Amino acid sequence: MSRFPLEEIQSKKILVIGDLMLDRYWFGEVDRISPEAPVPVVHVARREDRLGGAANVARNIRALGAQASLLGIVGDDEVGKKIHSLCTEAGIQAHLVVDFTIDTTLKMRVLGRQQQLLRIDFEYPPSATALGQLDQQVKSLVESHDALVLSDYNKGVLTHVQAMIAYARTKGIPVLVDPKGTDYQRYEGASLVTPNRSEMTQAVGTWHSEDELTQKANALRQRLSLDALLVTRSEQGMTLFAAEGRSHVNAQAHEVYDVSGAGDTVLATLAVTRATGMPWSQAILWANKAGGIVVGKLGTSIVTAEELL
Repeated sequence: MSRFPLEEIQSKKILVIGDLMLDRYWFGEVDRISPEAPVPVVHVARREDRLGGAANVARNIRALGAQASLLGIVGDDEVGKKIHSLCTEAGIQAHLVVDFTIDTTLKMRVLGRQQQLLRIDFEYPPSATALGQLDQQVKSLVESHDALVLSDYNKGVLTHVQAMIAYARTKGIPVLVDPKGTDYQRYEGASLVTPNRSEMTQAVGTWHSEDELTQKANALRQRLSLDALLVTRSEQGMTLFAAEGRSHVNAQAHEVYDVSGAGDTVLATLAVTRATGMPWSQAILWANKAGGIVVGKLGTSIVTAEELL
């Protein structure tokens, strides 16, 4: 495995655009069942807010040593303000468009004895006005960065993703995409797209052998004019399909505790290593190592450069 290029990474600037959300955790103890309904009563002892969605990708990029800028949409509310303050704490340059017609996306999780009991989601699509303001900012920000990361959680912020990719490519900026949905034509021209196993199945259908997967992956890569396609496959590791060929790396997790946000960590690691010019086949080794570390942590988490080293 090649050296982790921390010094080179520290001089790189990565722009993340995508769906922003706040992950709110309520931790408590459960010692009785409610008399009102057959559900546990959680006595909340601790609360914690963490950056989620595209903001978690930016937080991982910062933790790995690079400079991170974040562009997204929030509502004019307490959750939006919390995302802004957490970005400031993490050293992320936040460019948040405020949409006065919506509430910020919030995922609230209730845990009893470290076990998730319930998740409540609040989410609303952004207005056309806010999307227009976001598009204006894309052009002013892209050129001053070494790579563009698009984090798609299907909440509407990347409605105009094709124009973003096309603009970055005219400026020679590599584009890495974490996709959602079945319409992969939207990501045409990206440098890398990173579907997980179920997302890849949605995009190309099922496969029954490694040869069939390779055939389908390369057909998709060529159709979308991608430099590379990375399929993350949980306990089966990850497989990269590029013009130079196929590279596979086995999963490294010693103990899987929580997979939420693991894709964000993998994407962030690929972005910072590729920004230094590291070949894809080497970059996925570091991304795999980072993914193996982060699934051993509870909730939306980060991996630092120190942990990787």
